[in-house]
Amino acid sequence: ERAIPTDASDQVDPERWQAVVARASDFLRLSAQAEDGSFSAEAGTGVTALVLTGLLRVGVPAEDPMVTAATDYLLAHVRPSGGIYAEDSKHANYDTCLAIMALSQLNQSRLEPVLASAERYVKGLQWDESEGLTPEDLAYGGAGYGTHARPDLSNTSFLIEALSSLGRGPEDEAIQKALLFVSRCQNLVSAENDSPFAELVDDGGFYYSVAAGGSSQAGTTPEGGLRSYPSMTYAGLKSMIYAGLAPEDRRVQAAVTYLKEHYSVTTNPGLGSSGLFYYYQTMSKALSALEQPPLLDADGNPRRWRTELFEQLVANQQPDGSWVNHDPRWLEGDAILVTGYSLLALAQLQSAPSKAVVHPQD
Repeated sequence: ERAIPTDASDQVDPERWQAVVARASDFLRLSAQAEDGSFSAEAGTGVTALVLTGLLRVGVPAEDPMVTAATDYLLAHVRPSGGIYAEDSKHANYDTCLAIMALSQLNQSRLEPVLASAERYVKGLQWDESEGLTPEDLAYGGAGYGTHARPDLSNTSFLIEALSSLGRGPEDEAIQKALLFVSRCQNLVSAENDSPFAELVDDGGFYYSVAAGGSSQAGTTPEGGLRSYPSMTYAGLKSMIYAGLAPEDRRVQAAVTYLKEHYSVTTNPGLGSSGLFYYYQTMSKALSALEQPPLLDADGNPRRWRTELFEQLVANQQPDGSWVNHDPRWLEGDAILVTGYSLLALAQLQSAPSKAVVHPQD
């Protein structure tokens, strides 16, 4: 895990943080986990893997029964291909990347063969020479859900994060291939971006996919440009940092400038309430990885983003300890998924979470 830099003006109170985490964990333990160890299995294995990752990152120990049951559920879905997903899954790459992120945190030798096979599987799905592409193709280096006709930045960012969780760094060939795709999803004219879309917006932000004609969840400009939006810009920024780009790199600086101008913890800028909790977990990971406090807004004022995000999460936590988005787009009407996202965000707000933060309530 990347260390969160110390900033005395932006510290979340550990006791309050632990209380929030404990309530969320009790919700997952007492109300959300099925007998087979899964969470929201109707959506595939991805939610279970995401929730398990969140629980481990906030300090729930590996030997906790909730963790062991979720782990066993994921292991029951290991495929001969090496992928970890439910039968007939339409998002096998996404599910396997999330499973890698979860299982790699357990640091168990018995899981090494599983993780090695899963790594080979997701690298095999990456769009590259094995699909007949060359680095000149706009889809090159990207990752998709596994069955869709084009890669996208969200899946590519999860691929990079999964490989990073295995200890892979900038020297990894798959990460460098992915960096090329990431760079092309940025609205920035640069030596690394030969996309026809870059000059149409050129604001330093990122959009969903440069491949297959391009796509942005924030829509297009009258000239046909793909509008940037912060959730994908945080995903792009995080990916570039994991891939080894320094803060001085022009691509990183342009992304940070865009994010300063579109900072918010109350909305997902450009998309409103849609995907708000996905935005929170991506934002917190990216800003933690940036290691460049304090974050300044467009007016040059420091933003205490950890404190502000924490208070927003506290204000929106439900009485049962969960979170849910009133906007159900992208499955965020599912309190279990959204609680998993929230735990991933909370994990970035404390540098050393306790290893005994949760216990079932009597």
